[in-house]
Amino acid sequence: MEELFSNPTFLLLAGLETAVIWIVFLFLMLRSRARLRNCFMFLLAVVATILLVGALTYERRPEILLGEILLIGLALLIVPFFLMFNGIEVMKKEGRSLKHALPLLLGIVILLGEIMVFLTVISGSMEMPRLWLSLCLFGGASIFYGSLVFLSFVLYTLVIQIVPHTRDFDYVAILGCALKKDGTPGNLLKSRLDKAVRVYRRDKTPPYLIPSGGRGADEVCSEADAMYFYLLQQGIPPEMIIEEDQSANTYENLRNTKAIVDARSGRKKFAFVTSSYHVYRAWYYCRKQGINCVGIGAPVAFYYWPSAMIREFAAIVLEKRHLLLFLLGWLVFLVPSAVFLKQMLFP
Repeated sequence: MEELFSNPTFLLLAGLETAVIWIVFLFLMLRSRARLRNCFMFLLAVVATILLVGALTYERRPEILLGEILLIGLALLIVPFFLMFNGIEVMKKEGRSLKHALPLLLGIVILLGEIMVFLTVISGSMEMPRLWLSLCLFGGASIFYGSLVFLSFVLYTLVIQIVPHTRDFDYVAILGCALKKDGTPGNLLKSRLDKAVRVYRRDKTPPYLIPSGGRGADEVCSEADAMYFYLLQQGIPPEMIIEEDQSANTYENLRNTKAIVDARSGRKKFAFVTSSYHVYRAWYYCRKQGINCVGIGAPVAFYYWPSAMIREFAAIVLEKRHLLLFLLGWLVFLVPSAVFLKQMLFP
């Protein structure tokens, strides 16, 4: 390794490869921010950069590469326990339900995967039945693959919210979510509304605000109505608010809002505000409908964020096209594991 990392040709090629990966990622992201492939390219770029830094500094400071490896290993060990703790915390604050238990369940699954990988690694020093070795290898590899895909999704979701965007909008849609029992906005919706108000006040030519959301079966009024009155309380003039109260989901929020904007004259620069964890999926639905707009994320409580991200990830991956790609990637990822297992069992 020392000879390899001290080879100028290898370091030059590694640097060029890393630069190419970043260029491809930036090109794909600027072309369309709402593509799942961007998630994988960003993770690949980050990993390539970490390895490059370790290689460039190895000759003089080998502890940097060692430190990177130790930090990654420590993070892998901490993640499942963090998710389990977070799942318990969410259930305490939000109530017991399957969606609130998702971090706890995911943490348990990842921990089982890490145990399987550990058993596979030490299998050479212990007698393990072939069936158990096969289960550990394929189970651990599968969970590791799923964790990598989820990690790439989480990292990219964070990145697209800090990338600079234009601020001079003509219309800003506020995507609705569930109301309190008394018909007032809950914490998630208040955060979206407050973010939209800040966008409105920062703009030299304030945009029209479009609260978007219909009335759910258990709601006393439409989400659009509840948002309208909240915006009035924040000092937004009524003539600058256009209600959209027919939507039942995010896809319809964006479609119906775009129809309102298209029906009006003048400039039509459009943005939407939603919770930070929801920006990617909303942007994805915009791309599917050919809507050119900017996504703006509103902050959410940190304890709530992991479970929300798991739901967003599942909603994207379970779409037919993405599910097929996910399964194809899983099969490709398992090929090295199968080769490794064959060499172990039939040397």
